[in-house]
Amino acid sequence: MVNDRVFKMPFSKIYPMYIQKVERKNHTKAEVDQVIEWLTGYDETLLQKQIASDVTMQEFYDQAPKMNPNAKLITGVICGIRVENIEDPLMQKLRYLDKLVDEVAKGKSMDKILRK
Repeated sequence: MVNDRVFKMPFSKIYPMYIQKVERKNHTKAEVDQVIEWLTGYDETLLQKQIASDVTMQEFYDQAPKMNPNAKLITGVICGIRVENIEDPLMQKLRYLDKLVDEVAKGKSMDKILRK
């Protein structure tokens, strides 16, 4: 039930929260866009189109051009739960992005964030 509510939230409402989180720690929107693009396969134009079209979180991930195969390398705890152990595939994708944004906010190097 809780997952359904999260999945139906507009991505355009969540995206500014990601930006605010990293900007409070002196990081940039460009860094957030870079991790989103790396994870989902969206380019800058498609990402902005998705934000403007008010798609839900579920639609955002369902329409993603290509999830990065290295996303499975994203590990750690977000909201008290290990991302690698999340069973629902859509929730895991959401938490992957949460984890990447946290890493940007913490100042982790982009090479490490993007699992290069």
